[in-house]
Amino acid sequence: MITPEQAAQAQLDAYNARNIDAFAEVYADDVQLYSLGSDTPFCSGKEQLRERYGAMFAQCEQLNCRLISRIICGNTAIDEERVTGLTDGEVHAVAVYDVADGLIRRAWFVRG
Repeated sequence: MITPEQAAQAQLDAYNARNIDAFAEVYADDVQLYSLGSDTPFCSGKEQLRERYGAMFAQCEQLNCRLISRIICGNTAIDEERVTGLTDGEVHAVAVYDVADGLIRRAWFVRG
């Protein structure tokens, strides 16, 4: 069973490699992704995750996420990141990953 830290790192490594198969593998089939403070997910289920992130990986050839810091608390991993290679320049972000049974089940994101 992978730990929350290992799940967060595996998805980060796959994100930076723009490998949609490895990226999706870390997420539960019924994953829900939210903007922090919203009750409505912007992405529901692994199929939507593959579509959304697969398109971004294909379009953004210079995509890179640099980990600034990571906190592990129970089944939660909290990453502070700097993302480059997007159309809107560098983004300061925080991601909160809820991990159960070795998979990311829910995640919340804040963009600065």
